[in-house]
Amino acid sequence: MNIINDIKLQYKIGGIANRVIYWNVAAFLISLIFFYHYREGVFQFPNWICLSSNPNEVLYFPYTFLTYAFLHSGFWHLFFNMMVLNFSSRLFLTFFTQKQFLGLYLLSAIFAGLAFVLGYYFLNLNSTLVGASAAVMAILVATTTYQPLMEVRLLLVGNVKLWHLTAVILLLDAMQFLSDNTGGHITHLAGAIFGVIYIKLLQNGTDLSNIVSNVIDFFVNLFQPSKKTPFKKVHVNPKKPFTKSTSKIVVKDKSQQQIDEILDKISQSGYDALTAEEKEFLFKAGK
Repeated sequence: MNIINDIKLQYKIGGIANRVIYWNVAAFLISLIFFYHYREGVFQFPNWICLSSNPNEVLYFPYTFLTYAFLHSGFWHLFFNMMVLNFSSRLFLTFFTQKQFLGLYLLSAIFAGLAFVLGYYFLNLNSTLVGASAAVMAILVATTTYQPLMEVRLLLVGNVKLWHLTAVILLLDAMQFLSDNTGGHITHLAGAIFGVIYIKLLQNGTDLSNIVSNVIDFFVNLFQPSKKTPFKKVHVNPKKPFTKSTSKIVVKDKSQQQIDEILDKISQSGYDALTAEEKEFLFKAGK
């Protein structure tokens, strides 16, 4: 089996987490072709695909609240995000479903994107945003909120509690809040907050991921051709020509009934027991 067939098989059977990773990698490869400036050695994403902090541009391209979460500014940016996503998704899917994973990924990206736009608006800053970090952080924090005492094994460290690992990551993020990547750290913390909100609402009976599932199902059913019921051949027995059947019920008239009564009387008491009228009636009926 060549590498292309192997990738196709992994994509098909790997589950939604693997597919999200594949989507991010594919978006990165496409970005290298269209948006990477090799002379400067940087990506320059247009405002119709990355998330801008300018509210006017966001209103004009609202879908960028999702597209930015599949773009990355460099190989290492992609690599570390996908490593953490692969790690946290395995933990998350131990307790939750594929649909909940996709719903949390997309909703947390939207929530973090809103936090970025609002934060930069009030800070009077202008920038653009790309990266899956916020959604990845939401997956990790959601799992930690649900099972904080779960033990995970880290290379060169050994077994640690999941909440210890998550706390260290959040602390490092908070320490860099005023760095050059302020927007990125705003979205990281916003993603973490959304992960907590998602689990708390889920434990109270409200699954926010149903919003995404319902939207996806709507568009799938909208563009999916309606299934036609297969034609079924019905075998009908040919009708027999109608023939008027002769009734087997014999309706006796009064004369025949009277004759039967006289004959019964003869069989029981003899001919001499008949009256003169009965003898005369029987005589006339026998002609």
